[in-house]
Amino acid sequence: MQRRALVLNQNYEPLNVCSVRRAFVLVLHGKADVLTEGEDPLVGAQDSLYVTPSVIRLRHFVRRPHPRPRLTRREVFQRDQERCQYCGRRGGDLTLDHVLPKYRGGPHVWENLVTACRECNHKKGGRTPQEARMELLKQPARPSTHPAVLFAPYLERYREWAQFVLGWGKAPAAALAGIDGADAAS
Repeated sequence: MQRRALVLNQNYEPLNVCSVRRAFVLVLHGKADVLTEGEDPLVGAQDSLYVTPSVIRLRHFVRRPHPRPRLTRREVFQRDQERCQYCGRRGGDLTLDHVLPKYRGGPHVWENLVTACRECNHKKGGRTPQEARMELLKQPARPSTHPAVLFAPYLERYREWAQFVLGWGKAPAAALAGIDGADAAS
């Protein structure tokens, strides 16, 4: 697996993740500074060894709109951890289910969409969960765009990123669950 680097804005806001090579180029061209070094050296021209960046900070502030989660099938499945929200079954033949069916005026929004296995979706049919006598495991909601949530999948492998990601703003408790070292960062 290719090593990655965390990119911070000038104000230390986590922006994105890039390849170590891209991070090195940004540092080499004077556009960023290395805040945390990676484990492996980077071999350059004439067998020179360079420091591998793990966290870099841009020297100039980059304005960007706040991220908004895209409402796609894949994103709904990811939010629900690829688990049927009625029976809890993981993987397999998953579908999207409108909690309030579309034909009854149910909107196509985060708060009305859940992941359902084909059997539960068929059982529920064109009814609400209450009418079908089915219970949701959790109420659907728009995913958080807090950096602690967005970058959480990387924190197990890149523990040195935690101080930058979890320290930005107030990290939601859900993002901290199961991450070693999160207590020290919060």
